[in-house]
Amino acid sequence: MNEQRNLIIAIAISALILFGFQWLYPRLPGHRPVSQQTTETPGAPTTPTAVPGQPPAPAAASAASPETRAEALDQSRRIPIRTPSLSGSIALTGARIDDLTLMGYHEEPNPDSPHITLLSPPGSPEPYYAEFGWVASEPGIKTPGPDAIWSPVHPDATLTTETPVALTWDNGAGLRFVRTYAVDDKFMFTVSQRVENYGTKPVDLYPYAFIARVGTPQTAGTYILHEGPLGVLDGTLKDVKYTTLRKERAISENTTGGWIGFTDKYWLTALIPDQNAQAVGRFTDQTTTGTDHYQVDMTATTPTAVPPGGSAETQYRMFAGAKILNLLDGYAAKYGIAKFDLAIDFGWFWFLTKPFFYLLRALHQALGNMGLAILAMTVLIKLAMFPLANKSYLAMSKMKKLQPEIQRLQERFADDKMRMQQEMMALYKQEKVNPASGCLPMVIQIPVFFALYKVLFVTIEMRHAPFIGWIHDLSAPDPTTVFNLFGLLPFTPPAFLHLGIWPLIMGVTMWLQQKLNPQPADPVQAKMFQFLPIVFTFLLGRFAAGLVIYWAWSNTLSILQQWVIMKRAGVKT
Repeated sequence: MNEQRNLIIAIAISALILFGFQWLYPRLPGHRPVSQQTTETPGAPTTPTAVPGQPPAPAAASAASPETRAEALDQSRRIPIRTPSLSGSIALTGARIDDLTLMGYHEEPNPDSPHITLLSPPGSPEPYYAEFGWVASEPGIKTPGPDAIWSPVHPDATLTTETPVALTWDNGAGLRFVRTYAVDDKFMFTVSQRVENYGTKPVDLYPYAFIARVGTPQTAGTYILHEGPLGVLDGTLKDVKYTTLRKERAISENTTGGWIGFTDKYWLTALIPDQNAQAVGRFTDQTTTGTDHYQVDMTATTPTAVPPGGSAETQYRMFAGAKILNLLDGYAAKYGIAKFDLAIDFGWFWFLTKPFFYLLRALHQALGNMGLAILAMTVLIKLAMFPLANKSYLAMSKMKKLQPEIQRLQERFADDKMRMQQEMMALYKQEKVNPASGCLPMVIQIPVFFALYKVLFVTIEMRHAPFIGWIHDLSAPDPTTVFNLFGLLPFTPPAFLHLGIWPLIMGVTMWLQQKLNPQPADPVQAKMFQFLPIVFTFLLGRFAAGLVIYWAWSNTLSILQQWVIMKRAGVKT
């Protein structure tokens, strides 16, 4: 009995700590750019240094007040971007990709809500953009910087999946730079850079690419999900917290291939060099006028030689869009990108999380509703665990049947705890009951629960996925709350009083299941366990509705299975 008591207490405390931590932290807002002190002006984004092979330096800043996004976009002539998945433009000043909207995703479940804005230009309230260029191996060689005005080969060009766009810039000293942008029907850009040397001397240039992000973005604020700079450098995943980068200022590593970028909960920007080329990958931060300027960049460690009368070309790819697993896997296979799927944070239980996701996706395709897919997957998990659960519930039924005899032993040896334990162990041995066997389904369910939680929390397929009735987003908490009578009263209770219909249903099923189980021998433990359904009901009030629905349905199936077993064993319920 001591082993059972300690195991259950440990599980309960661990779950309470994990759930409580998650419940509290999402309410802590992330830092946002300071509007009075942000940001760069259009003429002052990151500029490369002239040190041979050195990556671009962190962004320079301006104390000028930010403009609106529309005003910032008007500061430069632009080449439109129009694809089935993306809308935006390329600034001819600096040839930046700094205007990008995801056409398939909205800010709210309402399809009339604005589309997700991913990239924004320097000078806007939240600059987030990408640049490409060259670093000269010798001082005095002029290369295009952030102020360079590029010229389109075709003045009326629009970047589409069928029509790449070429831009040119001449340094007036023997070098002509040609940059060609191409994009597929999803989220992958291909940026080709060609240098034509019509001078009399050879030139060595180092190609680079960077993504800059001004101001610390608002994040989910939870320890189970990484949001911020990350990449795979030399085959190893590097995920750097914004707080860490603010402290370290610069982190770099040599790599062959790989990728580097910024990840949000559902969105990703990533630079992908030639996977056979050697480069330096860097994460940097520079604080100017109270605002952090984050940057990730890749610079080749071997120069590109451009002979007189000749030319040379290099290529980068850039992903900018939604973190769809099969899309990332497809790009990884097509372009040989190492561990590109790690942009999705599947967590410690990835060996369960990814199969669960694939199963849910298959069930969703079959049933047409993600909520129904969760219910169906719960049934499949229960069927897989049926033999083990049957043995466990049978043991718990025997324990329940012995409760009257255990209570008599407790009363008889109330003043002799050692003797009471000995008598109970003798009783268990006589009746062939293992008091710890009933805990096994609970232990197994913990990794299953957290794996499903990760699926619901991090995969974009769950975002804005509806169920039935009032649940329009399975990745968000149940929108109803008992404290305004589920919307009948015209006020919104504070967040800590948020307690929807599905969390209440889950709490009731947890309480009913608890009634079927044998009560702990210790009265203090018994009282503590009586409060657990209430505690978990409030904790899960802020969890994703899909997770609460899973738990309520799982409890219901367990109650049915346990009730049938207890009836067959002749145990009173």
